[in-house]
Amino acid sequence: MTAWKWIFAATTTLFLATLAALSIHFRPDRAIRVGTGGLAHIICSKTFVSGLDPQEVFAATLERPGFRRLRHALSFQIDRKTKTVEASVLGFYKNRALFHDGLGCVEQHGTKQPYVLKNDVEALKVPKTPPLLPEIAGPAVVEPADSALKTALDHAFEESAAPPFRRTKAVVVVHDGRVIAERYAPGIGIDTQLSGFSMTKSLINALIGVLNQHGLTSPSIPASIPEWRNIDDPRREIEIEHLMRMTTGLDLDETNSGFDRSSQMYLEDDLSAYAVNSRMIAPLGTRFHYSGATTQILARVVRDLTGGPEQTLAFAWRELFNPLGMRNVTLEFDGAGTLQGANYMLASARDWAKLGVLYANDGVVGGKKVLHPDWVDFCAAATLGTDYAAGFYTNRSDHPDAKGRVLSGMPRDSLLRVRPSGPAHRDRPVAQARRRAPRRYGRADRRHQRRRAAGERSDRRDRALN
Repeated sequence: MTAWKWIFAATTTLFLATLAALSIHFRPDRAIRVGTGGLAHIICSKTFVSGLDPQEVFAATLERPGFRRLRHALSFQIDRKTKTVEASVLGFYKNRALFHDGLGCVEQHGTKQPYVLKNDVEALKVPKTPPLLPEIAGPAVVEPADSALKTALDHAFEESAAPPFRRTKAVVVVHDGRVIAERYAPGIGIDTQLSGFSMTKSLINALIGVLNQHGLTSPSIPASIPEWRNIDDPRREIEIEHLMRMTTGLDLDETNSGFDRSSQMYLEDDLSAYAVNSRMIAPLGTRFHYSGATTQILARVVRDLTGGPEQTLAFAWRELFNPLGMRNVTLEFDGAGTLQGANYMLASARDWAKLGVLYANDGVVGGKKVLHPDWVDFCAAATLGTDYAAGFYTNRSDHPDAKGRVLSGMPRDSLLRVRPSGPAHRDRPVAQARRRAPRRYGRADRRHQRRRAAGERSDRRDRALN
């Protein structure tokens, strides 16, 4: 064999070996399964909870980052009798999502059946006392009385003839506790539950805030994670605030590529168990990186503090949704019975607005302090020079994005939650709460909470959860 043939053979062998090694390391099959699982889940939720057309949901989902690369190979099948959705790539890498009344959808991995909560959800929705928050609107759609508001709504629903499409589903404008304008897309109504995607992280912030108000946790208390309790494990120092601000240093960076560990969390039945077993790649509190998996760890904290899956759902309705008068809400749980904290809360646009009213009112509703008086201000403080706060984005920052929002007309004292929108893959604000004069959540208060005796916290837990 001539020398050039030897060189060609060696080069080809080296290339194939490198390709095989990269495939083993990066596991493209897992990234593809992230996509098919997410597609099945989204179609399931939006079809059986929101009542949308699955083909329209499929088309819109393919415009999102991660899905667009596979849009020509992705397909789905829906069984309305069993209320299941299956998605695949060219018939391979199949993933399945199942719907359960009142609980939304959950992905099934393999043959093992996911855990299904045993709550009577309809009974949970019946409040024992009237809502603390006065109703924000009557039964009819509120038309804008102001011409500028009407123009703004017209603009929000403008649609181009070709991609990128805006696909606005609903806009609700609240002023002084009342809806002053709203509009809905065709097929969407006042009671239609809409997926909030990352807005779910703000719900987790609210639940942690309620638990804090009951004295069951505090931002400065280390997260009680059994896997982190070894004396030589640096993760044992991770506090609730680090999780809220995504500054844990854990190897959970989110890139929405399907290859990142934060995305691959969704290949597991127990999302938080996967997340808490991540190693640290940066010193604690020194680095911010957006991470849905970090919020999922907070969801596990909520589950453990409330007592379990069923208790989590009951706590959310009793302590948050019912006091706010939120009626059209679905919380989805993973296959192990933990609240999906990074995504998958669905609620009507008005109910999402009511959650915003809670924060606009500094956590006070009907004269009751649902959240600590300084909680909202604490959560609005920017994290490490970014425009991310704690479960929200904030305009109270010198980050260019925050400054840009202020220049566009949003108040500097605004908190906002964003969700991905359209093929441009840029986040846009979909819920905003304007704040009052700022106050600081005192470090002294937090240190005091950290020093509380375990017995006192246990007593408070019993009172709050019963």
